Amino acid sequence: MQKKYVIGVDGGTESLRTGVFDLSGNPLAFASVTYPTNFPVPGWAEQNPDDWWNALGKSVRQAVINAQVSKQEILGLCLDTTCCSVVALDGAGKPLRPALIWMDMRSAPQTDQVLATDDPALQVNSNGRGPVSAEWMIPKSLWIFQNEPEIFQNAKIVCEFQDYLNLHLTGNLVASINNISVRWHYGPGWGGWASSMVESLGMHELLNKWPEKVLRLGEEIGGLTSNASTHLDLPEGLPVLQGGADAFIGMIGLGVVDPGSLAFITGSSHLHLGLSQQAFHGKGIWGTYADAVIPGLHVVEGGQTSTGSVLSWIRRTLGNASYEELNQEAAQLEPGSEGVIIQEHFQGNRTPHTDPLSRGVISGLTLKHERGHLFRAALEGIAFGTELILETMRNNGFAIETVVLAGGATRSNLWLQIHADVSNLPLTLTKVPDAPALGSAILAAVGSGAFSDIGSATREMVQVDRVVEPNEETHESYQTFYEIYREHYLAMKNARAGL
Repeated sequence: MQKKYVIGVDGGTESLRTGVFDLSGNPLAFASVTYPTNFPVPGWAEQNPDDWWNALGKSVRQAVINAQVSKQEILGLCLDTTCCSVVALDGAGKPLRPALIWMDMRSAPQTDQVLATDDPALQVNSNGRGPVSAEWMIPKSLWIFQNEPEIFQNAKIVCEFQDYLNLHLTGNLVASINNISVRWHYGPGWGGWASSMVESLGMHELLNKWPEKVLRLGEEIGGLTSNASTHLDLPEGLPVLQGGADAFIGMIGLGVVDPGSLAFITGSSHLHLGLSQQAFHGKGIWGTYADAVIPGLHVVEGGQTSTGSVLSWIRRTLGNASYEELNQEAAQLEPGSEGVIIQEHFQGNRTPHTDPLSRGVISGLTLKHERGHLFRAALEGIAFGTELILETMRNNGFAIETVVLAGGATRSNLWLQIHADVSNLPLTLTKVPDAPALGSAILAAVGSGAFSDIGSATREMVQVDRVVEPNEETHESYQTFYEIYREHYLAMKNARAGL
């Protein structure tokens, strides 16, 4: 029987989602299983790794049933997960405590200690200027080391959500080049592991707790063990291929695999991930991360903390009007929202300012303005924030040639057009919105031998839906408003300095 299907798993914050795909990238079926997050203290966020494992078994079983394919026709399985969801395991792979998931901010004080090492590996944090994110592996490990020393000493393994699942699927402990490059301060420029940083923090034992073996995306980890085969109801020995962090695997699911291309992932927040032929580090950007997605290429990262969440706030605050109504009202207005400008920093700024204390601004209001003005101004302000990130990337040497967009913004033609017009760039949209799951499926297909490399696989499995072209005249009309938006940050930072 010819094998012609692959499984892509996307382990998210609230649920684990499994998709079965054919080798043209068409999804046959999906299945999702949720799991809880516990918040024992404000700013903390924990999950039980056993819940991930149970969700994996249930979702894979259901997806294969829904797809109505023979298990013998499946080539392989690959998964992506949230990044920096850190687990401490005993020698048998059992968790010693709940996982500190990516949004857990308890290690904020430890980030200052990490930055104070002045280690070469800090280049990926705005060329050493920082700050270092509390999401990342080393600050979280340092928190455990300093606050739960018995757990740290008893842990034989400290790894990621993804590493934990792959260990239980195959019996092999490995790390993904993607996760460790983007969140563990791993890089060839300082010899790979951030050994000197870890040692200067006094926890050299951590180096022996991390996985020894590092695999590139799509490389085989191993085959399903007997126990995993029973748990997933898939053939024993089925190849499990290496994945990575959800958003970065989403780049592959969007076909962003060439230099000069950028994945633009929208939702409650925005993420901007580009591929460069050259390594570079600079103020206002994260990265670049070597070999994190495609061997020989470097990933540059930018992000906006609150975007779609700002639109949700406006909708709730203004009486829970439907998005359709708000879009219609906003579409009647000229670019610039008749002078209303919104700075979208409602939850701080990630890049280029990297200022968690920055706040949202609504300026230019008069008694003439109505809710449509506020909604359009928010759409435009978010687009201005994106353009500032793209401008910062360009100023650091990254030439953006193509942008592929996915996520919540695709549901608003107005928002898409505003983004295209403000940045004066065409936006490509693909047919499969589940980019991380498709990206994992593509890696499963490559690692199982269906394609020779990631590039050839994306050309077959990622299908373009449409392209949103910018309007040059509208772009020019936005320039004055964009310059005013740029001035807001420093003005408000100075005005709020005493608070």
